[in-house]
Amino acid sequence: MHLLRSVATCVAAAFVAVPALAQDNVALTSEVHVVRVVDGKEQLDPPASVLPGDRLVFTTRYRNAGSVSVDNFVVTNPLPAPVVLASDGAFAVSVDGGRTFGPLAEQRITEDGAARAATTADVTHVRWNLPSIAPGAGGELSYFATVR
Repeated sequence: MHLLRSVATCVAAAFVAVPALAQDNVALTSEVHVVRVVDGKEQLDPPASVLPGDRLVFTTRYRNAGSVSVDNFVVTNPLPAPVVLASDGAFAVSVDGGRTFGPLAEQRITEDGAARAATTADVTHVRWNLPSIAPGAGGELSYFATVR
């Protein structure tokens, strides 16, 4: 039980829903929820208690709080160590600790001198490139992960 509490604390701490002001007046908030199926319907619960195999959704909301458009805005989220990316998505990924990014299908891992295709289990970060955010505009970015 102590391990489960530690995992839940680590996952929750990775994405606390605290507003932050990023470059160029873009406000960001992040949160994480456990995806549970109750009576055949999905619901999002706080990650107070998670188990290996639980599905999580990590969400970052953004809003341009300024009076001018923000161009080429980049949002990068590290994956907490206790989770694995559940599936590829409309974002770039890194498998090298955030040094380089690209589509998962183009990522390679070298182990013991041999190269192999990267998998979702190798992903360390996800990144979105937003071409332009108009004044007052916003949106949300999400990815799913599974507790290891």
